[in-house]
Amino acid sequence: MIELTSPKDLARLRRLALASQGLLQASLFGSGLAGARKAVSHLGYVQIDTISVVERAHHHVLHSRVPKFEPAMMNKMLLDGDIFEYWSHAAAFLPIDDFRFSLPYKHAIKSGQTHWYKDPDEKLMAELLARVTSDGPLRSRDIETKSSNKGAGWWDWKPAKKALEQLYMQGDLMVCNREGFQKSYDLTERVLPSHINSTAPTMDEFAAHLVDQQLRCHGLASLKGLTYLRRNTGLRQAVKSLVDERLAQGLLEQVTIPNGDVFVIEPGALERRLPRLNNRLLILSPFDNSVIQRDRLKNLFHYDYQIECYVPEPKRQYGYFSLPLLFRGEFIGRMDCKAHRKERRLEIKSLYLETQMETQHFDEDLVINAFVDAIKSFSQFQQCDSVTLTSVEPKHLSQALQDRVEGSA
Repeated sequence: MIELTSPKDLARLRRLALASQGLLQASLFGSGLAGARKAVSHLGYVQIDTISVVERAHHHVLHSRVPKFEPAMMNKMLLDGDIFEYWSHAAAFLPIDDFRFSLPYKHAIKSGQTHWYKDPDEKLMAELLARVTSDGPLRSRDIETKSSNKGAGWWDWKPAKKALEQLYMQGDLMVCNREGFQKSYDLTERVLPSHINSTAPTMDEFAAHLVDQQLRCHGLASLKGLTYLRRNTGLRQAVKSLVDERLAQGLLEQVTIPNGDVFVIEPGALERRLPRLNNRLLILSPFDNSVIQRDRLKNLFHYDYQIECYVPEPKRQYGYFSLPLLFRGEFIGRMDCKAHRKERRLEIKSLYLETQMETQHFDEDLVINAFVDAIKSFSQFQQCDSVTLTSVEPKHLSQALQDRVEGSA
């Protein structure tokens, strides 16, 4: 057991985590479409989210890691069979080579062990499956049925849409194309590339997949993090047994941080040569792989982050959709913003910065310069030609930031 007690030791563990995420290097995965393929494969999933106040989360995650990434490349990868869409801990794009690890959840839904929708309409599902079989890909909007509850949320979808989603979740159908958030479904055997392994993994294989994936993309993992939001008791037990076995064999070692949290890492990981910290500031998605496990983020980086779009407005502290800001290995603030696409204007409603961090003090001019550079790239990614900045904390940075930011686009 390695005990990390000094700020320097903790900073190195953080660097390991960020380097493994591809956030310290400008182009760890390469650029463009090829870089996007490698990034998804390395990360293991890219979460899909519907909120559109700025560019969608699944595009934002790749923009943060892959130079010259363009949103259209995501659907290109889907059409080319490089990735597939399914459920990870949430809706996600996943590497096609990991397809077999989606099968246990699909089988559990199809067998009734797990419910996606209770009491699915088997007759309607059979009719829809027959239609797709004979007529080819089907969009949910192609189904013409009367809804008894117009304007309801997704949980009250009309029966045909529910049936289509059930077929997708239990594995009979796959998403074969996307136009924005309009999905097209086809038979799994017609979408899945023929060379992809479609054999369901054993529990031990699934456990090994999760452990290897988490160590690859995070550099470290807690027992809780290895099965993040997975409720399968057998899988959790298999993961724990595998971790214990690898610890006993010397294939893993444990590190503790001052609050008592325990992580496993590969032997010698902390002695590896890690990328140097640079002056590039990153504006991350709330659903970025590096921040989605909020407990780990808080305990490892001392960054208490919550997405507040689900919080009643009077109780919000930082804004509807605040984005984490990463600089020189520290999360130094957050930014609430909105892309006004018709005006081609990026509105920064509020910006919160900290320059006095636990392990280092940042020169304020350095932070301002880094933020201005980041906003140039970020506003272009939002297809915005102008930027407006309303509120800044600390207030003494307001004028300097406003002048620089609003003249940067």
